[in-house]
Amino acid sequence: MKAAPIRSPVPPWRSPPETLVLGCDEVHVWRATLDQTPSQIQSFLHNLAADEQARAERFYFEKDREHFIAARGVLRAILGGYLNRPPECLSFCYNSHGKPALAGESDGDAIRFSVSHSYGVALYAVTRGREVGIDIERIRFDLEVAEIAERFFSRREVAMLRTLPSEVQRQAFFRCWTRKEAYIKARGEGLSLPLDQFDVSLAPGEPAAVLGTQPDPSEASRWSLQELAAGPGYEAALAVEGQDWRLSCWQWPDLGQQSV
Repeated sequence: MKAAPIRSPVPPWRSPPETLVLGCDEVHVWRATLDQTPSQIQSFLHNLAADEQARAERFYFEKDREHFIAARGVLRAILGGYLNRPPECLSFCYNSHGKPALAGESDGDAIRFSVSHSYGVALYAVTRGREVGIDIERIRFDLEVAEIAERFFSRREVAMLRTLPSEVQRQAFFRCWTRKEAYIKARGEGLSLPLDQFDVSLAPGEPAAVLGTQPDPSEASRWSLQELAAGPGYEAALAVEGQDWRLSCWQWPDLGQQSV
């Protein structure tokens, strides 16, 4: 199975436009920090639905609670900007594997989205009429990455990882992990899709791609992968249904700037 065509380099993070317009051939990715001021956290909390507020209360650590509130608050603000609706008026539904969607948005060009956050940095992918998945991970040095790869990665991925010099294996592991997670999120099947049943690229300098899928090899051609520059110490990836799309990357306004 041939890999997806090589995509253009990831665009830089830019300030968002005042009016958000999203075409069916576009993918917008947003980056935000979840370390917000207490007043902003309270503002976000006010916009959350009752079930989201209940989830927030279940976090043991205050930092985790605040990050959850900020992640959901930013998501609501971003989606509200595209739909021209107040953030607190949005409703979400979930499929049987927990993938979220906007309730009542079922048209062919309906907005789809995916969210991921790690250690205070959040990424949001937004599309119309096509599935999308995103994942970000901080590169950690307290994990035995070789053992985890042996347990969860495909045989092809493990073999590729072993060929790499030891000094780049850890980053390659997280590169592989984020690409696999983004693909799973885009498929919307959760862990019912085993991680070892498909292959992604992982070598330094190798284009992001789904290299093969089981039991249907043709499934790989339906998807394209894009590496993202999330920031120093992080790996991130985007999975999008189809090939005919273009990417824009927006930086969520810093503290004190106007939100969308």
